[in-house]
Amino acid sequence: MRMAFFLAFLLVALGYAAWRGGGPERAMAAIALTMVGADKMLHAFVPVEFASLDTGHLAIDLFGASATTLLALFAHRFWPMCVAVLHILPLLAHTSRFLDVEIHPAAYLTMQVATSWLIPPILILATWRHQRRLARGDSEPSWYISSRRSIPRTANR
Repeated sequence: MRMAFFLAFLLVALGYAAWRGGGPERAMAAIALTMVGADKMLHAFVPVEFASLDTGHLAIDLFGASATTLLALFAHRFWPMCVAVLHILPLLAHTSRFLDVEIHPAAYLTMQVATSWLIPPILILATWRHQRRLARGDSEPSWYISSRRSIPRTANR
């Protein structure tokens, strides 16, 4: 029941971000959807096991951490930095499991999934704030651009 509630909450957040969000919010929705899809595929082929290092979820978490870190580096928003940290924390669970095999499976599971509950409300809030900026007429860019803008040429030059 808890998992169904989380997935429903996440799908609402992803749908809202895809429908009303800017570029960074849509990118985060794509990242989260990719991670959920990979998780579903993993569980279709590999049974859930938290008594040893979970290499399947490690791969998914590595993708999530690297993708959200890249998002945080290029998005012209503050919230992706928080989300990147939340995706890095599960890597500590995998490191703990790798270093200490005696960690309780429930603790390993909790360390992996607890921070994911914070992603949907952050994404909903980020999308809502993006909509507020648009309603005020603010023209904040979605992305940091490393190169300078080119100056358009006029016909008489």
